[in-house]
Parts: sequence; C-alpha cells; structure tokens
Amino acid sequence: MSMAHKLRNGVLPVVLLGALTVAGLWQTGRGDEPSGNAAAPPPQPGVDPFPEASRVSVAEARRHARVLHSTLHATLQLVHHRYFREDEGMPIPAAVMNQVFAEIEAGQPVRVRWLVVEGQAMNTDHLPQDAFEREAVAALEAGEPAFEQIEAGVFRWAGPITLTNACLKCHVPDRKSTENRTAGLLISMPVLPE
Repeated sequence: MSMAHKLRNGVLPVVLLGALTVAGLWQTGRGDEPSGNAAAPPPQPGVDPFPEASRVSVAEARRHARVLHSTLHATLQLVHHRYFREDEGMPIPAAVMNQVFAEIEAGQPVRVRWLVVEGQAMNTDHLPQDAFEREAVAALEAGEPAFEQIEAGVFRWAGPITLTNACLKCHVPDRKSTENRTAGLLISMPVLPE
C-alpha cells in the first residue's frame, strides 16, 4: 500500500493518536475508538467546557501544553516534509491535524487550534479571536518561546510553529525571502485555583 493511499485512508490520524498515547496525553484503556469527528463542537457561551474533575495544577497544565505542542509541531513538520506532495491531491497536513485536534478534544479536557502569526490565514478560524490571542501573536512574532495566561480557571498557552520554505508557498505567496516564518498553536485546558 502506497504512503499516499495510507494518508488518504486515515492511517495518519491513527499514527498521530498513537504518538500522543506514548506522550501520555491520550487516555487509553477506556474502550473508546477515535470518534472520526471532523471538528469538536464549539464551546457554548456561559457553559464551562471542562468538567471540574479534569482540572490540573498550573504546573501540570504548563507541562502538558509543552509536551502536546512539541508532539504536534514535530508531527506536522515530519508529515509535511516526508509525505505531503502538492501534486498528489492529498489534504495538506495542517488540515489533517485539525482532525487530530478534534480527536484529542473528544477524549481530553483540552482545546487545540492553529493561530495565524505571520503570513496569510488559510482559514479565518485561525485569526486571533480575543485580546489573549492578539498578545500571543505579538509575543510569538517577537520570538518568544511561548505565551500563556490563566483566566477563569483556564490555562491558555500559545507556542510557535515553524513555517518552512515549503509552507511559504501558501502562507506567504508574495515573499521576498525563503527564511522561516512563524505560525502558532493554541492549547487551553482547565486548571485548579492557585
């Protein structure tokens, strides 16, 4: 079976979920199968999307965010550079990763999404949506390794995603150089009161 066939038929999300299991972020042994959801339902205004029992300390949330960011960033880079070929008509890896985000959100008290930092938005859902996200964009543009905030019992963390030359064809089509640019990954999870 060719790699293109495997990617088209959903092997990639299963491999990614396996990597997250190894990283200790995906609960196993519950008898659950991946849901196949294209996207997790949006949070309802005024409704806490995170059950009280799922809250962790800020230190644990920070550690989980760093591990999750590292895992997802490495996976995106590897898949994009080793398996994605524009001319094969496959979905772009970042779009496939959205399915992985939905699977994570279906089984874990965490929310994950892309954030436009430099370059064009490939999806308007990736534009900054509030003051925290606008501040995160400024911090990541300035080269900060991460940006975080705790508000209303939710730890929000933004980390950089490297846009290499292969990414720039779409994200920065009118570029004058091939130097790497930055995108962002937003991770949110409930925390215990300090």
